[in-house]
Amino acid sequence: FPPAVFPLSCVVQNYSWGKVGLESEVAKLVASGDPLVQIQPDQPYAELWMGAHPRGDALIRDNRIPQKTLGQWIADNPACLGAKVKDAFQGQLPFLFKVLSVNTALSVQAHPNKELAAKLHAQFPEHYPDANHKPEMAIALTRFEGMCGFRPVEEIVSFLQNVPELRALIGEVAAEQLERSGSDDPRGVSAALRVCFTRLMKSEKKFFVDQLNMLVKRISQEAAEGKDTSGSNGDLLLRLHSQYPGDIGCFTIYFLNLVRLEPGEAMFLGANEPHAYLHGDCVEIMACSDNTVRAGLTPKFIDVLTLCEMLNYTPAPSSSKIFPAAQSQLDPHVYLYDPPVPDFTIMRIEIPASIKLYLISAMDSASILLVIRGTAVGTSTAAASEMSLQRGSVLFISANESISLHLSSPDGMLLFRACCLL
Repeated sequence: FPPAVFPLSCVVQNYSWGKVGLESEVAKLVASGDPLVQIQPDQPYAELWMGAHPRGDALIRDNRIPQKTLGQWIADNPACLGAKVKDAFQGQLPFLFKVLSVNTALSVQAHPNKELAAKLHAQFPEHYPDANHKPEMAIALTRFEGMCGFRPVEEIVSFLQNVPELRALIGEVAAEQLERSGSDDPRGVSAALRVCFTRLMKSEKKFFVDQLNMLVKRISQEAAEGKDTSGSNGDLLLRLHSQYPGDIGCFTIYFLNLVRLEPGEAMFLGANEPHAYLHGDCVEIMACSDNTVRAGLTPKFIDVLTLCEMLNYTPAPSSSKIFPAAQSQLDPHVYLYDPPVPDFTIMRIEIPASIKLYLISAMDSASILLVIRGTAVGTSTAAASEMSLQRGSVLFISANESISLHLSSPDGMLLFRACCLL
């Protein structure tokens, strides 16, 4: 009977925006999970991929298992997904679980819904590699900053009045249309917002670079004189401009909410929600897709027309972007982040130091378990032998299997468990 619970060795992505060396939570987790790994002090460690994605399929760390990767193992043992998950997602693991360590901003982007994804994939398969949607959720491990969703209109209007360079790019007609749009007409507001944002994103390169340079010069002078530049969102502007000089994405700070998460807080990014991660470490879970429509703060392929067409132009305050965790009714140590999509759920499991034996309970879904803090020995009837767990350990747990944790750390344990609750 093959082991159905086993440790994984996961793929690191060294994207240029990642934190460098042991500044990176990804690097720290990898180094403590596998002492043989050498961390390069000048290399970015941006993402850790825990799953069976073809571009980053996890290796199985158990030499009694003939399959080398998780993807191969699931293909040969699809029942491990759980009956409902296997049927709903055609024998594929429906999610990709990640850790991200963000040093410089990621591109301004959105992910298509299923209908648009299918269309984009058919037309431009080289840029849109699959036909799936890609909702995602990020949970902060350290203080985490990102932009997400359109700001309330009054905030955008205030920037249009305080930042003449922004107004010049959008034009007087569009700016006035937004200023006049009333809260009693949400469709009118969304239409005006769409026009303003599209005008910004489609402005002529030379023109917006000139305006951006004027803005940066003005804000730098004001900051040097000790003036308050918050009316122009000065601090963030200078930071993004230093990372991506001359990039249109610098102006998106006037349209998108700045969301700050404390450790344990989450944001959910549904289809067509504009967003850009700015700084910090998080765990992230997403539907298994690579479809991203980008339009700034990036050297990658950008598709401004598609982005401006697809976005959800519903303004909302930044506080509404924080996704709440619900304490489990069945186990007070478990907090559930259960978003409005079927593809994934995350559990945060906090085990206090007073508990020495804890059961990771069985569920009708395959799951992936990540240890952030603490040490334990794990035993399971479905594992070949006992497993030592420490910071950075990653386990695959087949559906309907459980693990007993025998805790040995003085400060308890913090774990995240990714699964699919249909």
